[in-house]
Amino acid sequence: MSTATKPKHIGRNISRIRELRGMKQESLAIAIGVSQQSVSNIEGSENVDDEKLNAIAEVLGVSIEAIKNYSDEGVINYFNSFNDHSINQGPIGAQNICNFNPLDKLIEAYEENKKLYERLLQSDKDKIEYLENFIKTK
Repeated sequence: MSTATKPKHIGRNISRIRELRGMKQESLAIAIGVSQQSVSNIEGSENVDDEKLNAIAEVLGVSIEAIKNYSDEGVINYFNSFNDHSINQGPIGAQNICNFNPLDKLIEAYEENKKLYERLLQSDKDKIEYLENFIKTK
């Protein structure tokens, strides 16, 4: 029995990631400038040239390494980690890290609400002024 590991099937990995992203072959094809049949052929290929792989990775929003190292088990473990708070690791050792400061988002929302409130207040003031002028003329 051979102890050699089976090489990763890059095309199958591309297909799985594309499906997880909810993208059809035709959409991927348009984004990388090839036909849908070409995408089908790429997904059937065990190896993909670096230029195509780079374009596909960019469209799918993942790194080339993520495509090469993709595994169904890693995805399952990643999504299970949302329910199991003892695990803080996603696929390929990525951690669940917040990419923004929640306080910045809170301040941003406050500023937007403040602007909206000021516009509504000014609108009410304009209505009151209009009604006062209307009453004076009668």
